[in-house]
Amino acid sequence: MVERVYDAGERIGVLTCEPIGRVLDYLAPEGGCGDGDFLQVPLGPRRVLGVVWGKGEGSFDLAKLRQAGAVLEAASMRAEMRAFLARASDYTLTPLPAMLRLATRAPGLGLPPAMRRTYVLAGAVPNRLTEARHKVVDALRGVGASPVTLGELADLADVSTSVVKGLVKAGVLAELDAPKDLPYPVLDPLRPARLAGDQIAAGAALDAAVTKGGYSTTLLKGVTGSGKTEVYLEAVAAALRKGQQALVLLPEISLTGDFLARVEARFGARPGEWHSGMTATERRRLWRMAGEGGVGLVVGARSALFLPFRDLGLIVVDEEHDTSYKQEEGVLYHARDMAVLRASILGCPVVLSSATPSLESWANAQTGKYARMDLGSRYGVAELPAMQAIDMRNEKLAGDRYISAPLQQAITTRIARGEQSLLFLNRRGYAPVTICRACGHQVGCDDCDARMVEHRFLKRLVCHQCGATKPIPVECPSCKVVGKMAPVGPGVERLAEEVKAVFPDARLAVLSSDLFGSARALKEEIVKIAAGAADIIIGTQIVAKGHNFPLLTLVGVIDADLGLQGSDLRAAERTFQLIRQVAGRAGRAEKRGTALLQTFQPDHPVIAAILGGDEEAFWAAEAAERKAAGVPPYGRMAGIILSSPDVAQVFDFGAELARRDGPLRKIGAVVYGPAPAPIARVRGRHRVRLLVKAEKSVPLQAALAEWVGQLKQPANLRLAIDIDPQSFY
Repeated sequence: MVERVYDAGERIGVLTCEPIGRVLDYLAPEGGCGDGDFLQVPLGPRRVLGVVWGKGEGSFDLAKLRQAGAVLEAASMRAEMRAFLARASDYTLTPLPAMLRLATRAPGLGLPPAMRRTYVLAGAVPNRLTEARHKVVDALRGVGASPVTLGELADLADVSTSVVKGLVKAGVLAELDAPKDLPYPVLDPLRPARLAGDQIAAGAALDAAVTKGGYSTTLLKGVTGSGKTEVYLEAVAAALRKGQQALVLLPEISLTGDFLARVEARFGARPGEWHSGMTATERRRLWRMAGEGGVGLVVGARSALFLPFRDLGLIVVDEEHDTSYKQEEGVLYHARDMAVLRASILGCPVVLSSATPSLESWANAQTGKYARMDLGSRYGVAELPAMQAIDMRNEKLAGDRYISAPLQQAITTRIARGEQSLLFLNRRGYAPVTICRACGHQVGCDDCDARMVEHRFLKRLVCHQCGATKPIPVECPSCKVVGKMAPVGPGVERLAEEVKAVFPDARLAVLSSDLFGSARALKEEIVKIAAGAADIIIGTQIVAKGHNFPLLTLVGVIDADLGLQGSDLRAAERTFQLIRQVAGRAGRAEKRGTALLQTFQPDHPVIAAILGGDEEAFWAAEAAERKAAGVPPYGRMAGIILSSPDVAQVFDFGAELARRDGPLRKIGAVVYGPAPAPIARVRGRHRVRLLVKAEKSVPLQAALAEWVGQLKQPANLRLAIDIDPQSFY
């Protein structure tokens, strides 16, 4: 793409983040501008951020065009980035301004470089400090070398700014004037790596791919604990040696602490971070440094894919199978697929890493579209855990107990040895349902068609769809009988209650996303557990994602059948992935681990595949079923989600849309629905879904755009198109 330069007063096309849906024409500012430049433009009475998207194409009279503001002091958006946003917009059927909003999510982009006052520890910290002052000191230690302003430090510590200023007067903190946007420490790619066994060949192959350059996609499949991270860090080292940048995507913010420590051990310095737990100052700094080349490696959540890298030479998607890579609100996209798209436009390698890859990636490797590398054994002396089923049909448990006798005995043995046990249950809260034993009424959300979950530590019922809460009722809302409300089924809080009763002397830690006020608090708890601060760990799915607990030798899956319920086409795949991943937390050091699966269906094909360890047979069988049904990855699907406060309106609109399916029939696509969504009301809005199924090779997006464009939406009705839906809630 040829970058053009425009003289002052020349017609230019500017894309803004405003929901207008198209590029707007302006006059180039005094001093001129070029393609990709950031500038402020007048839009009505406001001035908004925009990017020069090319030569203006409109027919609007040149004399009536408004002039754009001066070019901002930020690195221009490169041609490849603009092409990526345009292609992503076309693929996801997302308006281009919404895609640009993803790429400019940093505060103060229009501000010139400036100094700011930051705060650091001045020296020794007195033992006797107030609780509020201790919180400030702890918050400052938690951010490490990251610069922190007065307001940010007060927010992090949850104190007033006067507390921070008091510590300055006491000499505990010092104020420093520092540039707002400093380059990140340079990573040393020449430091020696510690690879062994099949890591050596895999690391060398990835190094060679990056050194050679050009687009390629590699599926790096390795059993849990096989050292996949060290292998793909060899590819990162190769990119850094070439003077290029690298991006590593992680599925969970809680994973970054351990990962950053490993990067620092490998390269001698910490990389840049990009995730929701960052301060606004750090987001602005990283965004600018990515564009200026002032950061070599960025580790981030899915949105890091939209950073304006100056010279990106490698993208890694760690735990590529993870469902959190799919954004389910706003712009609907899958970060794994968008990573492959961006790499293909850049002409650089992308590595997809997982112990249990998605069926999509497995199938692409089978057909040769992706290269594949396997790591078949654990790093060092660690061995894979032994997998065993506990047939719950033979266990005699009380109605309020969920830990079987064999699992209880195994935990007792681990405690005696000074080892850790992990109990996995993928249900947050205390109990998933609160029911009246007098009339059978189940307490639901007032604004959603969802049962409310009891969270005993909050002393509230919580809707996991909209976040609404209400007190735990004493009287039944339906029959008004008092004292008959009872929790049904286990959540992690209820399991913790049972563990305390059965193992009263054991140290217990519960890892669930809603039990921690911040990502930093969650990361700190994980560090403590890894150091041996707990005997028994209870966790939801966040414990399955890359954590390394050296003392953990037993994993107990409380309800291995939980994910097999429902009609989701990915239910078997996700259950297989999740249980294999969580079982892989056991025995990652010298002692071999054991994974015990409590199940009422020990003969179920998924449970049998997990126990048997024949992963390739599982993928082949799952692939054959999907292929026969013509569903992803062997066919294409798109979800249409309609919502409105008016239930009749949303069903009528969906029915009319289904009747006008001509554009879809032209390409052989089939429309199913409209039907109520599985959760038919969220936040007071009634939800209806249609599902479109088509062959893999057809131009689905163009047909969808023509189809939904036939009808004008009522003002209060929302329509969202989800290409390649991952869930059907």
